[in-house]
Amino acid sequence: MSNSYMNTLLFGIYPYVCLVVLLMGSLIRFDREPYTWKSDSSQMLRAGSLRIGSNLFHYGVLVVILGHFVGFLAPHWLVAPFLSPTMHQLLAMVVGGIAGLVAIIGLSMLIWRRLGDPRIRANSRKWDIAVVVMLWFQLALGLFTVPLSAFHMDGVLFETLTTYVKGIVTLDGSVAVLMTDVPLTYKLHILLGFTIFLISPFTRMIHIWSGAGALAYLVRPYQIVRTRKKVVKEPARS
Repeated sequence: MSNSYMNTLLFGIYPYVCLVVLLMGSLIRFDREPYTWKSDSSQMLRAGSLRIGSNLFHYGVLVVILGHFVGFLAPHWLVAPFLSPTMHQLLAMVVGGIAGLVAIIGLSMLIWRRLGDPRIRANSRKWDIAVVVMLWFQLALGLFTVPLSAFHMDGVLFETLTTYVKGIVTLDGSVAVLMTDVPLTYKLHILLGFTIFLISPFTRMIHIWSGAGALAYLVRPYQIVRTRKKVVKEPARS
């Protein structure tokens, strides 16, 4: 099998397989098993470490995801007047690096909690553990790209990756050729990202579709709080 064919298979065909499975699998699961559309929280087993780790991970990963969308999908005509390719890349490195570091610290705490606590480990499915480990490696690969990007500050590599992502979104599979000479770390990061999309409809990752709801939760001006205080009823007046 030639390198050209393998490159086309991995970066021109595989992404669309993953995206189709993500979309169709999610729709089927929502239709047939709506009550499984959840993240299966283990808060009742130990809440302290969950709260800290979960907040760090979710806030960090939300910034990472939004940064990827804005950084890779923003139209060139919108970015060019304000940022040169080098400045655009530097901004992505700084913001993405900080957010990725926060997210991986939080996720490391969650993994330690899930694997280190016998009760939580016993209540964890194999896919629960596999998903968080995959997410950890995805964040780690993303962080590894930050120092690698420092060796390509001319912006050429960043523009190549941006053109590739836009090509996939606009259904132009021919952009796979752009990935031929891209460093291995970036390739693994992209492939693992699409693989996470692929497995999402069959795992707890299905709740990524609730991201809009999560954003609304973060910015809403009020919060419902349940209390243990007993309500004393006044005696009825005659």
